[in-house]
Amino acid sequence: MHENERIALERLLDHADGHSNQSGYVADFLLAWWNAEECGGFDLTKLWSLDTAIAADIVTVTGLISTVHQYPNTLGYKARFDQLIRAWRKPVFA
Repeated sequence: MHENERIALERLLDHADGHSNQSGYVADFLLAWWNAEECGGFDLTKLWSLDTAIAADIVTVTGLISTVHQYPNTLGYKARFDQLIRAWRKPVFA
């Protein structure tokens, strides 16, 4: 993972810790990477509702996902994604 990708991913994780609509959209994107079947997909039209900088981070992380061929837990982010599941999905996923 390149440094700019790591920074973009960590910014997205920080955004997803919030309580706004944008936080929920970022969580949807990240959790679609984690497990789209169980956590739901990501509606690309949600990008229209995001600040430009957040959308740019999603584009960067999409590039990461396409090249790294790994889930976030294998990149050292299991705890952060477990936290997202607890915060944004039904307790059955916790």
